[in-house]
Amino acid sequence: MKAYLAGPDVFEQNAKELGEEKKQLCADYGFTGIFPLDNEIEDFQHDEPTAYKIAAANEQLMEGCDVIFANMQPWHGPSMDVGTAFEIGYMRALKKPIFGYSSDLRKFSERVQEHVGYDLMPTITGGLVDMDHRTVETFGELTDNLMMIHAINESGGSLHETLEDALAAAAAWRESL
Repeated sequence: MKAYLAGPDVFEQNAKELGEEKKQLCADYGFTGIFPLDNEIEDFQHDEPTAYKIAAANEQLMEGCDVIFANMQPWHGPSMDVGTAFEIGYMRALKKPIFGYSSDLRKFSERVQEHVGYDLMPTITGGLVDMDHRTVETFGELTDNLMMIHAINESGGSLHETLEDALAAAAAWRESL
C-alpha cells in the first residue's frame, strides 16, 4: 500500500532527509511512503506558476496513494499546518483512511489559551471566547479543529502521538481488511 506523508516537514531545512527517514519507517511497517518532495518540478522558481505546479503534483500523488499519514503537530500557532489540513480533506473526499499524529494531544482550547497567553473567558453556554470575543472550539477532548478529527474518525483511521504509533495502527487496520 502506498502512503502519502503529509505535514509541515517539507518546510524544514533537512526536509529531504526527514522524508527519507519517514519513508523508511513506512517500509518497516509494510507501506511505501510517498513524500510531497518526491515530485520533480521543472523550472522550479519561487513564483505562483511553480506553486500551482506543486499543488497539482501533490494532488496527483495523493490520488495514487491508499492511505495518508498526517503530521498534525501545531504549526505557526495552536493548530496544524493548513496545507496538511487541506491534504486530510482531500484524502477524506477520496474516501481514503487517514492516520494522524502529533506529540501535542492536549485539548485544542488549552493550546489556544497557551498561544494567546491569557485565560480564555467562559460564556453562558459553556464555551470559551478570546479577548476579541471570538469563540474557541471546546468540543470535549478534541485536539484540533472538529473537521480534522471528524475526517480522521470517519475515514476509519485514528489519531496518535507518533508516526510509529500511527503506522502500527494502520498496519493492524490493513491486516483486518
